[in-house]
Amino acid sequence: MDGKARPDAGVPAPHGGRRLPDFLQSVNLKYVKLGYHYLISHLLTLCLVPIMAMVVIEASQMNPDDIRQLWLPLQYNFVSVIIFSAVLAFGSTVYIMTRPIAVYLVDFSCFLPPNDLKAPYEKFMMHSTRTGDFNDSSLEFQSKILQRSGLGEETYFPEAIHQVPPQPSMANARKEAEMVMFGALDNLFANTSIKPKDIGVLVVNCSLFNPTPSLSAMIINKYKLRGNIKSFNLGGMGCSAGVIAVDLASDLLRVHGNSYAVIVSTENITQNWYFGNRKSMLIPNCLFRVGCSAVLLSNRPADRRRAKYKLVHIVRTHKGADDKAFRCVYQEEDDGGRTGVSLSKDLMAIAGDALKTNITTLGPLVLPISEQLLFFATLVLKKFFSIKVKPYIPDFKLAFDHFCIHAGGRAVIDELEKNLQLLPIHVEASRMTLHRFGNTSSSSIWYELAYTEAKGRMREGHRVWQIAFGSGFKCNSAVWQALRTVKPSPNSPWENCIHKYPVKLDL
Repeated sequence: MDGKARPDAGVPAPHGGRRLPDFLQSVNLKYVKLGYHYLISHLLTLCLVPIMAMVVIEASQMNPDDIRQLWLPLQYNFVSVIIFSAVLAFGSTVYIMTRPIAVYLVDFSCFLPPNDLKAPYEKFMMHSTRTGDFNDSSLEFQSKILQRSGLGEETYFPEAIHQVPPQPSMANARKEAEMVMFGALDNLFANTSIKPKDIGVLVVNCSLFNPTPSLSAMIINKYKLRGNIKSFNLGGMGCSAGVIAVDLASDLLRVHGNSYAVIVSTENITQNWYFGNRKSMLIPNCLFRVGCSAVLLSNRPADRRRAKYKLVHIVRTHKGADDKAFRCVYQEEDDGGRTGVSLSKDLMAIAGDALKTNITTLGPLVLPISEQLLFFATLVLKKFFSIKVKPYIPDFKLAFDHFCIHAGGRAVIDELEKNLQLLPIHVEASRMTLHRFGNTSSSSIWYELAYTEAKGRMREGHRVWQIAFGSGFKCNSAVWQALRTVKPSPNSPWENCIHKYPVKLDL
């Protein structure tokens, strides 16, 4: 996309030309097969659990006379007893060996920036004008993007961008990173009473700011974490990297027993503000804002009682093999040599294709059997018998109680609400997070979960679907199940403003 891009290119209006494709009308069979493969791979466990449950229930209802009557015919038939015992022992062993180690979300924290970093529309436009870097066309473009973005008047910019002229130095970028990461971690440690030296795994993700030493090293130095910690720093993976970090941390927890893992998800604005006039690269200026989340995971069985959630599924989709998908969110220099992130006009279509793949794989894992049968039957009729039937759109509201859709922009939320046939309350957390905090990149799904908790809507057994998109191009999903009725943690980012929400938006 070049300087001729339309004002609504990055955040197309719901009724505009650049919409998320109707991906549920076209499904690739191989991804359905992949989902069913995941399901069948756990079939043995699924079969053994009800059998063992029935045995336990029947045994609990037996009295001593029943046990004596059961033993009488067996005491003279030791072969049968041995065979039965061997089968029972084998079945129990297989179940225990194949059962995945549970990963619990003990708590999480989202950073709330100080009030002096707020960036209302008027201040944003005045500041953009005073820098002298933008021509009249670019200023008008940014103004229109802001008006259609879904962002409110209380989002935040880093201190360096508030200065005139802006000061995008390495020192200021480090200062921003320290402010958000340490702020989120201080609150997490205070709320959980976890000692930093108890942390065995640390995963940090930040797409555009990757200094040396790394962000993970900055955290290790600040909190004096232990020397044998497994630390990782994920860079360049976009807004969906938060789910990738959860996937990596959960895999490590399934290998290293009796451990805690901390995940820090953030993005850095200071050195990634665009000062040119290419419109496709101006859109991130209007959408991205300061934010950070810190998440504590555990594989300790004792933590189940105090944990908020249990990790159920993670499904990752990567479309990087396709050239258009690879370049649709692309960091580069414009004709004047100024670096920024360019958003392609094909972004919505590519996001739709990635989402279609992701939910087609996720569906067999989470949908009720009735929905799976209806979906699969219509798919087979269409694919193999060429019968013109209207594709059955699975009702994901039957699988999930809460939806945390990455707050990347108003149009993305609009189109997912339409295509997944969601109700306004299902996308409320995403819309309100976008309004209050803007696009905080990979941490946005945690601000949304915090909103749901602050509203008092999370009940025991509820399932949450976190879904995020990122450069590459990726679409990743995480499914959590609430282990209890969840109350918001102290110092939640919504603590002092939740009574104002939801606000009425002009859609």
